[in-house]
Amino acid sequence: MDKILVTGGLGFIGSHTVVELQNEGFEVIIIDDLSNSSINVLDGITAITGKTPIFEKLDLKDKARVESFFAKHDDIKGVIHFAASKAVGESVQEPLLYYENNIATLVYILKELKKMPEANFIFSSSCTVYGQADELPITENAPVKKAESPYGNTKQIGEEIIKDTCKIAPKLKAISLRYFNPVGAHESVNIGELPIGVPQNLVPFITQTAIGLREQLSVFGDDYPTQDGTCVRDYIHVVDVAKAHVVALERLLKNENKSNYETFNLGTGKGSSVLEVIQSFEKVSGKKLNYKIVGRREGDVISAYADTTKANKELGWKTKLSLDDAMLSAWKWEQKVRYSTE
Repeated sequence: MDKILVTGGLGFIGSHTVVELQNEGFEVIIIDDLSNSSINVLDGITAITGKTPIFEKLDLKDKARVESFFAKHDDIKGVIHFAASKAVGESVQEPLLYYENNIATLVYILKELKKMPEANFIFSSSCTVYGQADELPITENAPVKKAESPYGNTKQIGEEIIKDTCKIAPKLKAISLRYFNPVGAHESVNIGELPIGVPQNLVPFITQTAIGLREQLSVFGDDYPTQDGTCVRDYIHVVDVAKAHVVALERLLKNENKSNYETFNLGTGKGSSVLEVIQSFEKVSGKKLNYKIVGRREGDVISAYADTTKANKELGWKTKLSLDDAMLSAWKWEQKVRYSTE
């Protein structure tokens, strides 16, 4: 049974990936500093899989502790690296926080992997590396443009660091998975998106508004050149994203990769506007949402959705769950969280 390290494994995408890894028979170790997650997520993972992963509370900015962790766990076969700050708006306000947390931690992990006789690394990247793309849908060959935010820049820099390291470390194999917009929750409703404080992403803000935690949802701009004037994104169910990580990891473990650094888009291939997401939520929940059109938000691109051909063909992976599935699971999760804490 291969031992896999998942950093940020109690976070939104990380926890769902841990579930899929354990369901496929991997032994999982989670590192998380709990700065944007809850220890209770461990219980949710255990409830779904019947197995509790090994957990270490560790701040990856602490280089000495990272070194001692890898010395202790020298039999790790792969690393899936989620741990990072990820809010576009916050990164504009707090750029240094993002550069320290997203870049330094990546460097410390790669330094340890470089020492290993063989290492497999999956990087949690983002479609933000493409900036405002010239052509839609976006392929992996689209130019990486100047980032629209410090968050996006950390993903661009992160990919460059991995690529440069792979050039001089032939035993290191890496894949960057460029997510579009993961949403939803596990069908068991034992894990889901759990933002601390005011949500930075659309879907948890929708569900928190619907349940009464937020007074009103702000829709940032209705004057974009899109079908209804609101921004368009490729919303992909988090479980589909999680399954892609397992497939990508297995590609590296089986030496099926074509080079020791590869990139893949993870999306549905379909763009949905903010208003379409709201309509989907209202349909599956039966609730009318209180929202208001406000001014544009700095750092937002107009439209982004994936060309998924490469992931479909080379990874043999396709999305199976719809936007309605995602919105319904997110709503059930919100209700569970709200009513279990009252």
